[in-house]
Amino acid sequence: MSRRDWKKLRPRSLPHAMELCLAHAKERHNRSVEQVADLMALPNKWRLYKWVENADMPSRHILGFEHACGIDYMTQYHAHSGRRLLIDIPTGRPVEAEDLHRLQAMTNDAVGALIAFASGGATADEVIAATTHAMEGLAWHRANVEKHLQPELELDA
Repeated sequence: MSRRDWKKLRPRSLPHAMELCLAHAKERHNRSVEQVADLMALPNKWRLYKWVENADMPSRHILGFEHACGIDYMTQYHAHSGRRLLIDIPTGRPVEAEDLHRLQAMTNDAVGALIAFASGGATADEVIAATTHAMEGLAWHRANVEKHLQPELELDA
């Protein structure tokens, strides 16, 4: 079984976002649904199962859920469904060659998805995910260039 590229995945719906979060928790952190519920300080795992089944999690629990899972797919879905891009806040650090290679790969994937879509080889969801990923990468680099004169401390590193 091949490993998923978690940075390229984009949720199609709220239930899909919740499933992706739990799958990430399982694959990357070896956390079961019970362990995620425990990290969220829920009284029992059945409440989390109910929220996932109905895609009806109270908003006050979303950040805790994403923190326990180690990824923010629910926040991404809410931003993208509101037609907004979502980027990590840049710190103004110097760009490394690897960052530029990653950006080039994102834009190549987006153009490739558009070409495949035009020839009938890709679905609309695939094209939307690839182009959104590329636009977010470009937006991050734009904001990073804006902050280069006054870089911030990397407190989360």
